Amino acid sequence: MRDPLLLAFDTSGPVGSVVAATGREVRARVVLARQAAHASGLLPAIDEVLEEAGVGRRDLDGLVVGEGPGSFTGVRVAAATAKGLGRALALPVRAVSSLAAAALATEAGPVRYALFDARAERVYGGCWGVGGERVETLVEPHARELRDLLAGDVPGGAAFTGDGALRHRALIEGAGFDVVEPGPDRTLADGLVEYCARARVDPIHELGAWEPAYVRAAGAERLWSA
Repeated sequence: MRDPLLLAFDTSGPVGSVVAATGREVRARVVLARQAAHASGLLPAIDEVLEEAGVGRRDLDGLVVGEGPGSFTGVRVAAATAKGLGRALALPVRAVSSLAAAALATEAGPVRYALFDARAERVYGGCWGVGGERVETLVEPHARELRDLLAGDVPGGAAFTGDGALRHRALIEGAGFDVVEPGPDRTLADGLVEYCARARVDPIHELGAWEPAYVRAAGAERLWSA
C-alpha cells in the first residue's frame, strides 16, 4: 500500500506554510512570510506547492490543517480553506493542534513544550512527549500567563520551542529551561505531516459543523485584540 499524498497547511501565526508530502517525505514547500497576506496568499501557495510537487488537486488523498490556537483570523483562514477544499474535492480533512505541529517541527529532545506568543507575557502552550515512535500529549493546549506556566508543573526535561519561546527566551532560560529554535526547513506544515505519521488522527466527521481549536473562544479574541 502506498503512502498517502497529503496537503498540509497552517496560518495560525506570523509565518504560514504549505507542504505536499507523501507519507513523511515532503515533496514541496511554500512559506508565507507576510501574516497580512495569509488570506489572499494561501490558495495561490497551495497551487504553487502542488505544481512544484508535480501533482494536481485530484491526486490528493487528504488534507491536514493546523487548527490553532493562534491568530484568530489566521486560524479561521486555514479552517475555511480546509472546509472548502475538503468539500469540493471530497477529501478527508484532519485537524492537528498548531502547537503540536510546532513541537514536531523541531529537534528539541524527547519532551517539547511549544509556545505561541499572545502578547505581553501571555502565551498559548502545550507539551508533547516524542521520545518514541508515537506522540504523547503531556499538557493539553492552553492559554496562560508565562510566569504562571513556568512556576507550575512543567514536565521534566521539557525544552521550549515556538515563537513564544523565542520571544521570551530570557525569562524561560532564567527559569532553568532550554529554548530550541526549529530547523531552517521545518515549518508548522512540516510538523503537521510528522504528527500525522506518528499519531492517529481521525478525519473530521462533520466538516460543516467543525470549528478550529481557539482554546477559549472569547479568550482567544481578547488575547489577540488587546
